[in-house]
Amino acid sequence: MKGLKPSWLLALGLLSLLPGLGLKDPWPADEPRFVLLAEEMLASGNWLIPSRAGELYPDKPPVFMWLEAATLGATGSIRLAHQLPSLLAAILVLLLTFDLGRRLWNRRVGLWAAGVLMVTVQFVLQSRSGQIDGTLCLFTTLGLYGLLRHALLGPAWGFYFLGFAAMGVGVMTKGVGILPALALIPIALAGARGWKGSIPPHGGRWWLGPLVMLGVLALWAVPLWLYVQHSGDPDLLAYRDNLFFRQTVERYAQSWGHLKPPWYYLVSVIPWAWLPVSLALPWLIPAWRRRLARRDARYLVLLGWVVLVVVFFSLSSGKRGVYLLPATPALALAVAPLAPGLWRRRSLNRAGFALAALLAAAFSFGTFQTEKLAEQGMPPLSAPLAVAALLAVASLVVARPRKGLVALLGTLVAVWVVLGLWVVPKIDPYRSGRQLMLDLEEAMPPEGEVMIVQWREQMILHAARTVVHFGYHPPGEEQARWAASWLAQAPAGSRVLVPERFLSPCFEPSGEVLGTFHRRDWYLAGPQALTGACTGETAPRTFRYDRAFGRRSGRK
Repeated sequence: MKGLKPSWLLALGLLSLLPGLGLKDPWPADEPRFVLLAEEMLASGNWLIPSRAGELYPDKPPVFMWLEAATLGATGSIRLAHQLPSLLAAILVLLLTFDLGRRLWNRRVGLWAAGVLMVTVQFVLQSRSGQIDGTLCLFTTLGLYGLLRHALLGPAWGFYFLGFAAMGVGVMTKGVGILPALALIPIALAGARGWKGSIPPHGGRWWLGPLVMLGVLALWAVPLWLYVQHSGDPDLLAYRDNLFFRQTVERYAQSWGHLKPPWYYLVSVIPWAWLPVSLALPWLIPAWRRRLARRDARYLVLLGWVVLVVVFFSLSSGKRGVYLLPATPALALAVAPLAPGLWRRRSLNRAGFALAALLAAAFSFGTFQTEKLAEQGMPPLSAPLAVAALLAVASLVVARPRKGLVALLGTLVAVWVVLGLWVVPKIDPYRSGRQLMLDLEEAMPPEGEVMIVQWREQMILHAARTVVHFGYHPPGEEQARWAASWLAQAPAGSRVLVPERFLSPCFEPSGEVLGTFHRRDWYLAGPQALTGACTGETAPRTFRYDRAFGRRSGRK
């Protein structure tokens, strides 16, 4: 293992990140939503207040939508546009991680830090996706970078203010962009106790940092507030209040989705998401304790911030694994100085070999267990799973137990390559909703509109005609009743696309089964399918969205 170089990890990381770029459409849960928002932003020219298929969207601030709209305008391809922001953000995060490791230790440690990050499962997974969290990770990493350049390598007030400015943009991306401020706790502790490499927290211009963050936020929030206040539009006023209050403090304190117990991250996320680092924790924790015993402020600040991020999200009832992504660069930095020694650990290599063997066995078993996918209308995946199993076995044979970590990394890279170049393109028509909407066009008359009950963004994103809907949030039962009334008066050739569970009592169950999508059977109902039990019920609001022209065609 003496010949192992951190640059090899970077090469393996590139093999993990790039395969599959531009080979898939946006996938749920989040990717289609942001592409649809970006499309409408470009078409309407309204970059201040985003809307989704004609309906105002208050769930997130607009920075990520701006980035997707910019890449969509530059490339003209939704396949590239939804992946490029995360990929470019990942590259910048890697550069920041390398530079911080280089300055805190040396160039070799900086390369190790970037290399460890490049092979961390969660970082690779999100860098390949079109979700908002990759971009958030860029601004939280830049925020932490600025604070650490000042607190551990300073004083450097310019970088301190840069860190808070990045937090401001981070909050404009997602409310938790303020996460780097948690690092001020271990920074203050290290400075107050005189730990090596820290500066005292008293005096200076520490208090100006939050003002810088608020100033950056004001560049967006003040124009938005004034525009909404001046309009007097009840919808815009509700949008503003929802965005500024309900989607931030209330959502954290009283989350209404993804409810998990406090130990969720420790038990169900970190063990797989932070691989291969999580595998090395039994060896890392004693080494970290020795560094902390030496009063090394670098470890206290980095590890303290990682722990605080985990605690912060654990205290909220709503939890998703992706929330921990911002902690991965700091984790990689804390691992990097110890990485060369870890690679030589015989016991750790054996553990890596055992995990790689377990993954190879899982792929082999999976080649014979694809019936469940077929039941959901998915194509067979036996061939790519078999190839992944063979590549994993090849890594095991070549590396052998004494180089078990190499076998594990080879297995992980094989997974990313097969996934990106084979599995993802194969299941994309079904996962993205494109196949369902192609089937819809074949079944629909040339004229007429389609009303979708309990629609999802990926359906509208692939629609080739005007889509009518009643908003995103009304219950499916109510939408079905409104849809029946709408269909009774709709233009000739119009249809209602409705999940099977909402057919009764408004529609006959004898309609045409268009397809299975997200474990639901979707029916295409025409006027002949109306039972007459739901006439006369009018929706409070109806939206029409003509995606063929990329614009909202009406809202009433």
